[in-house]
Order: sequence, then structure tokens, then C-alpha cells
Amino acid sequence: MRMDRRKTELWIPLVQLSADAAAVMGAFLFSYWLRFASPLAGIVPVTKGFPGLGMYAVGSLAAFAVWAFVFRALGMYGPNRNVGAVDEFVLVFKGVSLGMLILTAATFFYRGFSYSRLVFVLIWAAAVLFCFVERLLLMKYEVRLHMKGKHLLNGLIVGTSQWGATLLDRVRQHPEYGLDILGYTGKNPLLRKKLTCLGSLRRIRRLVEKHRIDAVFFALSENESGLLEECIHACAGLDIEFHMIPHSLELMSSRIRLHEIGGVPVLRIKETAIRGWNAVFKRVFDVVLSSIVLLLTWPAFLVIAAAIKIDSKGAVLYKQKRVGLDGREFNCLKFRTMFMDAELRTGPVWASANDPRVTRVGRFLRRFSLDELPQLANVLKGEMSLVGPRPERQHFVDQFKTLVPKYLERHRVRSGMTGWAQVNGLRGNVPIEERTKYDVYYVENWSLLFDVKIILKTIGSVLSGENTY
Repeated sequence: MRMDRRKTELWIPLVQLSADAAAVMGAFLFSYWLRFASPLAGIVPVTKGFPGLGMYAVGSLAAFAVWAFVFRALGMYGPNRNVGAVDEFVLVFKGVSLGMLILTAATFFYRGFSYSRLVFVLIWAAAVLFCFVERLLLMKYEVRLHMKGKHLLNGLIVGTSQWGATLLDRVRQHPEYGLDILGYTGKNPLLRKKLTCLGSLRRIRRLVEKHRIDAVFFALSENESGLLEECIHACAGLDIEFHMIPHSLELMSSRIRLHEIGGVPVLRIKETAIRGWNAVFKRVFDVVLSSIVLLLTWPAFLVIAAAIKIDSKGAVLYKQKRVGLDGREFNCLKFRTMFMDAELRTGPVWASANDPRVTRVGRFLRRFSLDELPQLANVLKGEMSLVGPRPERQHFVDQFKTLVPKYLERHRVRSGMTGWAQVNGLRGNVPIEERTKYDVYYVENWSLLFDVKIILKTIGSVLSGENTY
């Protein structure tokens, strides 16, 4: 591994750690000012005296030790982490919340000084805000370095799977990932015109040393599975990373876990869907949040309904049979965005860019996904969820279930108003295989924080209007 890379692995975590320390101390001092010196003190009177500022400074050091440990456990220290702003916010929120729980528990064993419950809430909120802002600034700084070609990982692609070419395209589109794919080995017709062939696989150890490769990406086809062990053996003792892109959709969309049964190592590649208390928590989350959104947006419903009526003849709402949980059909609600009887001639087809069937108001509604708002009623009825695979019509389900592996896995959970595929740009007429991969990944990797992350990403996706028509 290159010397500058080793330095990067030392100083970037050090900068992150120092910035976190400053953010935590700033959160404590800001909370002290907010509670005891700001106008808040007049609104919520201080009844137990004014503590010394020094106790808050000491407390911030103890809190930082806890939060640094939690952040480290969450993998938040290190270069080339390749996380977006929403991902980082979720990690900060999770880390600060867990750290605050630990600190709250610790106060029961320390009676020398105690913080009020209001102060704990202020410290928690301030720590989330301060830590997220400073980490956002650090991320932008690191991205600037990558854009200038600094502190990049040198990559090498091995294998002839189409995912190697896909990886190359994604890396070139996003230099902020901090990867520089230098070339590939062996014969690969998909990469021949895009990338330099660095040599034969038989000389991979020499290639890695000569070109100072930091990471080898295996994009293997089904008949190349033996290359993985061969290359790992050839590169034994070299300080490099190995990454494998599964050739099988069965593995690509699953959460693979290693466990043991009586000392026998077993890979679990499929788990049960959302069940038990997880299903209860998700349902409560759906009902509460969709109710809040409905209360906030009902005036918009009236404006949209009036605009649809003025623009074209027909009903305001459009009901369409869609397939949801366990393959059951339900009436999916939308604001009408097309002329009445739009599919009489075409039959069931997906909308396309500049679709003549779409009305003027409908084009605006689709641009900002406002036509989906009535589906909040489907969520409240339990037919849909806020987050999940987008529902399809039976006509398309019948086609895809025989053509696309694991397609029916999407029906193990409620369909969603938004989903993991949609926030990754897979909207409109994109390959259904790609969309299915993301949908199945969501089904098997669900968590409440994952839902929150998708909802936050949806806001940005809606504003960008990518592939909306």
C-alpha cells in the first residue's frame, strides 16, 4: 500500500476525532447557555440553582469518551467511507442517541452532580446538530481532495461479469468515492474499450505491486468462481483489500451472515421478513407519520383537486388495482394525471418521457410526485406502507415473476409510497432486474432507521425530479 495512503489512514481519523471532540464540547456549552443564560431560562424557570460552567466542561470530556467509542463501533472513523449526507446523519443520530442512553444510565451511579432532564434533551439535540454539521464539513473537504485526485484508492477489476463495467461507470461518475480504477486483468470484452488491461491473471501479484493497487474488485461470472481463491493465494502477504461483487441476484440482494451450528460454519443468505414487534413498530411509524403529513398537506389536496378539474375532464382521483402484501390486490389511489381512458388503445403500459397521455397539470404533479399523495390513505388503511417496494399491476407481476429471479420476494412486505430502489435513481423505465435487486435488499435488511433514511433521501429525490414522468 502506498505511503500517502498510510498517512491518510492516520490523520483523517485523527481530524475526525478532534472535530467530534470540539462538537461535543460545543454542544455542552451551547446547552448550558441555552438553559441558564438565554431567554429560555425565563420561559422555563431554573428552580434548582445555577451550576458552574466547569462541571459542563468536565461532563463534555466524559461524554466525548463515550460517544467516540460508539462512533468507532459504528465505523465512523476512517478515510474513503463513501457515505452520503443522509447516511451520515443516520449514523450520527444513532451514535449520539446510544451514547446518551449510556450517559443517562451512568448518572444513576454518580451522585456528585446531576443534570436536569431538560438539559439532557438539549445536549442530545445540540450534539446531533453539531456532530452532523462538522462531519458534513469534513466530508465536503475529503470530497474536494478526491476531486483533485488526492488520497485515492487504486483499484483493479478481476472477472468478466457485467458488474465490473457497472462498477467502473459508477466510480467514474462519482469521483467523490475516492476510487481510481487503474485497469483490469485477463480478457474482458466489456472493459476493453473503457479501461486498460494491465496484464495476465497469472501475474496478478506482480501487477498489484507494480501499480500499487490498494483494492481488488472481483466481478466474476459463474464459470470463474475458482479465480477468487487463486488470486487471494497469489497475493498472500500483500497489504491490499479484496471486494467481491456476487454474480447471483440471490446473493446480491441478501444479507449474508456467518453463524455456526455445533461448530459448523453456516452462511445464512435469507431471513424472514418483517415480523413480530418489528411489524408493530413499522405499522405505528406508518400511521403516526402519515397522519401528520395528511394534517399538514390537506390544503394542497384541495388546490390539486381544483387544478385537475379545471385542466381536463374526469375524476380527480384515479384508482388502479395493484398487487401488494402476500400477492393480494388493492385499489391504489393517485391523483389523475392522464386523460380519461388513456389506456383504451395501448393497454397496460408504463408511462414514458413526454407521454402524450399525461395532462398539463399531471406533468407538474408527476414531476414532484404529488400525484402519489392520496396513497397516504392506503397507508392508513394498512394496504401500503410509507416505505417498501413500489406496487405493480397484476399484468406486469405475471410477466416478471417468471422472468426475474426473486421478484415475488417483494410481496413479503407491504408495498410502499417510496422505496430503496426509487431513492437510488431506479424510477421510470429502468430494468426491472435492477429494481428488484434493491427491493429485495430492503426486504431482508429492514430497520426503522432504514425507513427514516429512505424517507429523507426521498425528499432530495423528489426535488431533483430524476426519471419522473
